[in-house]
Amino acid sequence: MLSADGGAVIVFNGEIYNFRELRKELEGLGAQFRTNGDTEVILAAYERWGDECLSRLHGMFAFALYDLRRRTLLLARDRLGVKPLFMAPLSDGSIAFASELKGLLVHPLLRREVDPLAVEDYLTWGYVPDHRSILAGVEKLPAGHFRLLSHDKPATPPIKWWDVSFTERHRGSERDLEAELLHHMREAVASRMVADVPLGAFLSGGVDSSSVVALMAEASREPVRTCTIGFDVAAVDETSYAAQIADKFGTDHRARQVSSDDFDALDTLSAMFDEPFADASALPTWRVCQLARENVTVALSGDGADEAMAGYRRQVFQLHEDRVRGFLPAAFRRNVLGPLGRVYPKADWAPRPLRAKTTLLSLAGDSSSGYALGLSVLPPGLRDGLYSSSFRRELGGYRAEQPLIEMMNRAPARSGLDRAQYADLKFWLPGDILTKVDRTSMAVSLEAREPLLDHRLIEFAAALPHRMRVRGGQGKWLLKKAMRRYLPDDILYRPKQGFVTPIKEWLRGPLANEAKATTTNSALARSAWFDKSALSSLVDAHLSGLADNSRVLWQLLMLERSLVRLGIFP
Repeated sequence: MLSADGGAVIVFNGEIYNFRELRKELEGLGAQFRTNGDTEVILAAYERWGDECLSRLHGMFAFALYDLRRRTLLLARDRLGVKPLFMAPLSDGSIAFASELKGLLVHPLLRREVDPLAVEDYLTWGYVPDHRSILAGVEKLPAGHFRLLSHDKPATPPIKWWDVSFTERHRGSERDLEAELLHHMREAVASRMVADVPLGAFLSGGVDSSSVVALMAEASREPVRTCTIGFDVAAVDETSYAAQIADKFGTDHRARQVSSDDFDALDTLSAMFDEPFADASALPTWRVCQLARENVTVALSGDGADEAMAGYRRQVFQLHEDRVRGFLPAAFRRNVLGPLGRVYPKADWAPRPLRAKTTLLSLAGDSSSGYALGLSVLPPGLRDGLYSSSFRRELGGYRAEQPLIEMMNRAPARSGLDRAQYADLKFWLPGDILTKVDRTSMAVSLEAREPLLDHRLIEFAAALPHRMRVRGGQGKWLLKKAMRRYLPDDILYRPKQGFVTPIKEWLRGPLANEAKATTTNSALARSAWFDKSALSSLVDAHLSGLADNSRVLWQLLMLERSLVRLGIFP
């Protein structure tokens, strides 16, 4: 879109929720508008305030704005990284940019060479984080950053325009903080309900999506349209909880069951992400987006509350482990717990109290290193055992945990829990959760909105005292207390579930041959990256039932599919 005077042009992906208020302010300053949408408001805001307009935009966005007078290009991404933006400097001196990697792949000057460090990152986390791309030379604009490029001048690095700080603490009473939290949540939900197209919500029956639906029902005159995906495995099916909430708030509810043999959609799924992506919950997320799109064009989700208000078990463990670290001498942790953790058997099948290997290794290190270890999918020892000696040399000693540990150590924070939440908001959230929801929703032309990621709500939550976040072993303590007026305790306090995909069974059944091919005639086996005998042992142990290696096998399968699609492997 061109600005009214033709002096600037923008391409924009996203939604600005406060554009009406900004438009009114800009009209008071003399701006004139030809349209009724938010895109022209960004242009007018830029012309009035330059790159400082970013702090006035409330929403999810990635845009490129070219100023014809100054001959500058402003590339910008929203605060939390809901919307993606890829960039690549090319051999002719130009810079290409797009919302997805596939947009860059059509450029004849883009080199398709894998970054070996990205393979290490991917096998550690299950996704390629925002500081890296699977293709060498391709960059992702970090969340909350912008880049200003000028003709005939060297490209400058991204500039941070927003960050979240955990350095302050609210001093209000419990009652006052609860009221303020509810105010922020209501404002966030209401602002995202403004739409001129059919609107609905994802409803899993968990705390976060149920909270969003409750506040939508409170603000709406019409029944809220909700949808949920169930599974044909009773142990992981949550449709009864979703139905309970739908009945309580009188929503127009739809449910659909995903079969455990839905593996035939994997090629379609891998094509959505371009880069390798091994979060198996992407499949049911895509299915619930498909279901929602049958009735609505915009759907609100409950994403963000766990990161912002300490809802993950790993964050609660981090708080407790830091207290233990404070009691135990560093030498004891390093010289006793470390060796014990290294020899302790990995028992994913055992009851939680017996799964001590990760905890022992975590306690042996410092707070940030321990959290990075707990967050990783594959620990360093297992990754090393899979790599060939030549690939280890290519890595040059690099460990994927290093950037996360450095981020946590530099975080504007006062405690280990603060640093863990900061890492989840800045590393895990854009790399995994928001990537998953953006790609699967956009694939079906559905706009997903995340009210619990409103930056004002995030900033408020970051200043909550520990006891308002975690109490009695419960995360999201203040949120759950605030929502007791809306939701029953069996929703608020039941164990956290989440989407589960039966990959263990798939890899011993219909995908067993693909797992076997990993060690023989697969593209990965033909590459020089992995030790074939190590891959073979991994597959054999899984297929025989001696070990559950489904997560690493799934990662390898998705890596191969992605790189074949990118044209890296024949």
